[in-house]
Amino acid sequence: MKIYNTMSKSKEEFVPVNEGVVNMYSCGPTVYNYFHLGNARPFIIFDTLRRYLEYIGYKVNFVQNFTDIDDKMINKANEMGITVKELGEQFIAEYFTDAKGLGIKEATVHPKATEHIEDIIKLVETLIEKGYAYEVNGDVYFSTLKFKEYGKLSKQPLEDLESGARVNVNEDKREPLDFAVWKKQKPGEPAWESPWGPGRPGWHIECSAMANKYLGHTIDIHSGGKDLMFPHHENEIAQSECANGCTFAKYWMHNGFINVNNEKMSKSKGNFFTIRDIAEKYPYRVIRFFMLSAHYRSPINFSDELLEQAQNGLTRIDNCIENLKFALEQEGTKEVSFEEYKDKYKEAMDDDLNTADAISVVFELARAINSNLADMSKESKENALKLIEELCGVIGILKEEETNNLDDEIEKLIEERQTARKERN
Repeated sequence: MKIYNTMSKSKEEFVPVNEGVVNMYSCGPTVYNYFHLGNARPFIIFDTLRRYLEYIGYKVNFVQNFTDIDDKMINKANEMGITVKELGEQFIAEYFTDAKGLGIKEATVHPKATEHIEDIIKLVETLIEKGYAYEVNGDVYFSTLKFKEYGKLSKQPLEDLESGARVNVNEDKREPLDFAVWKKQKPGEPAWESPWGPGRPGWHIECSAMANKYLGHTIDIHSGGKDLMFPHHENEIAQSECANGCTFAKYWMHNGFINVNNEKMSKSKGNFFTIRDIAEKYPYRVIRFFMLSAHYRSPINFSDELLEQAQNGLTRIDNCIENLKFALEQEGTKEVSFEEYKDKYKEAMDDDLNTADAISVVFELARAINSNLADMSKESKENALKLIEELCGVIGILKEEETNNLDDEIEKLIEERQTARKERN
């Protein structure tokens, strides 16, 4: 399998650190609201990568975090009159509702920033001891000039990053690009005790600490949206490599942006949609299919017309499967093999996770099945059914998967209702 590595700007043969095992970290949501269309794309894309890696025989340790403390969460909790912890718990539950609908498997671990404060503090202490971070009045900053390779992921020199980045004006920082790894508590904010006084972690440090804890010093794949490349992923690299003295991630994967009706998605333009909004109009499965219908590195345009096309495409595949099941008991003698489509499918997926081409192969397979359906032997039909369900299952678009997700959600709601009744709630 070949993967496009953002670090080298080229496709590279995928060879994990440990044979047969893939350690993969993907940036998760900040849990202050329902996740939106832009969030959904990396969640779906890298869930599909994980599924495919497992399909071809790897054991995948997949870590996706929840950022459950930051400025947005503090502001939202204050608006709602609840604690940041309550806000986080509410929207972590909502994340799982939407993720299950989209066919996104739960990660091996879903660590929360607030449950890893001790690990974060240890990492900050290491950076200070090694001379890469400094404390000023209770805040701790990473010194970007001390890391000579800073900017190597985004491929920009420090001067360009400094002039182009939106950097908070802060007189305590030695350099404009220095970033906070620990923030001093402000009035009314949640805080944890630390060697530098009460405070909370900076955004970037949590991912370094949690990747290190669950996956080791050098991980195989780090993934996320293109918007995270700078400064978030750049800062993760700086922190991790300075603290541990080795490569942080072998392969960096970033998905392209989403436009809505050919315009950049933004709240000010009124074209900002959460997945929950879209799921009121279209099945979750259609949304997933739409996201996978373009190559993950390409920009993708979202519109009602394209969602309708995705829905029609899925219906064609569903009809093929239903027709096959119906035809199983009908007589036929023709022996037909469809194994060539499996090879073509794997060839597409091995080429930098080309789900667009893989879906094209599924359509080709469906056409071939339909054209031979009347004459096929029972064994050929059974093999065809097994194959098309297998290929759809790998990318998470099999109809039964949606049903199972909904069944799981219903069971969960029944359990919650029974518990509430027992508690007279």
